[in-house]
Amino acid sequence: MQMWQGLTGLAVVVALALTGAGTGMAAGPDDRVINVTGQGKVEMVPDMAEITLGVTHEAKQAAEAMQAVSEDVARILAQLAARGVATRDVQTQGLSLEPVWRDRQPNATQAPRITGFVARNTLSVRVRALDSLGAILDAAVSDGANDLRGLRFGLQDPETPMAQARAEAVRDAMARAALLAEAAGVGLGPVVSISDMGGGGRPMMAAEMMMARGAGVPVAAGEVAVAAQVAMVFAIVD
Repeated sequence: MQMWQGLTGLAVVVALALTGAGTGMAAGPDDRVINVTGQGKVEMVPDMAEITLGVTHEAKQAAEAMQAVSEDVARILAQLAARGVATRDVQTQGLSLEPVWRDRQPNATQAPRITGFVARNTLSVRVRALDSLGAILDAAVSDGANDLRGLRFGLQDPETPMAQARAEAVRDAMARAALLAEAAGVGLGPVVSISDMGGGGRPMMAAEMMMARGAGVPVAAGEVAVAAQVAMVFAIVD
């Protein structure tokens, strides 16, 4: 008897649901939307580069190792200033002094001992005149830089291309939403929400080799792509 009553109640619920669907009961506002993501990208020739370079020396005494590093770094800084690199564009990224151990392995028969010291100084250099980049790299190596850790190209004013990329991302999202609405046979309503999903810049494949005027290390500038992404929600209208 109880089972029959349960089945009867379920039938009533199903009937009510079908009745509501048949009478055109409106769905909730959150269900009548189109969610899309738009992409935008602007490619530009870089006008700035950032070099990470360092000097490393080993000596028996800690003071000797640090002095050798300091002398080379001082020459590099003087060379950078002479080539027009501003003080604000040079920053020390790391400074270290470590012992060099001997017989430090777990199976060594003798007690570990220090045989020398290694000193390191790492600099980050921002080069705003790319024509001088090759010559600056060449001069830094000649003056003692023996640890080149990276070269990254960028833009001095990334906000302008980023604004263009965002606008392109919005247009892309609107075009996607219009296409989906047309394919579904519904009307595209106003924008319910829009969110900036962020973006960034990344180096593209180099197009040509760029040599500094005169002499220097050859570097490939290529292009930098500034990308943006937006998420948009559109209402569906009948």
